[in-house]
Amino acid sequence: MAFSKQKLDVTNDVTGRFQNGRLSLYHDNEMIGQMTSMDEYELKSGYSFENEKFYKTADVVSGNDEKYVDCDYENGWC
Repeated sequence: MAFSKQKLDVTNDVTGRFQNGRLSLYHDNEMIGQMTSMDEYELKSGYSFENEKFYKTADVVSGNDEKYVDCDYENGWC
């Protein structure tokens, strides 16, 4: 099991709220940045905007889950 950095598409989870004349952007109720002008954004580290989509860079588990070893799936025990 290993961790790798991947860009996750979070576009459908990003919302906007007007605050002090600017559009603030939120992902899971956490402020991630602001829209500064048309198609220009100031985003928190770990977030990006590319090709009309918002992305979050996150550690994702890759590889086999090593917590189950020596399993005999044919006989139904682990």
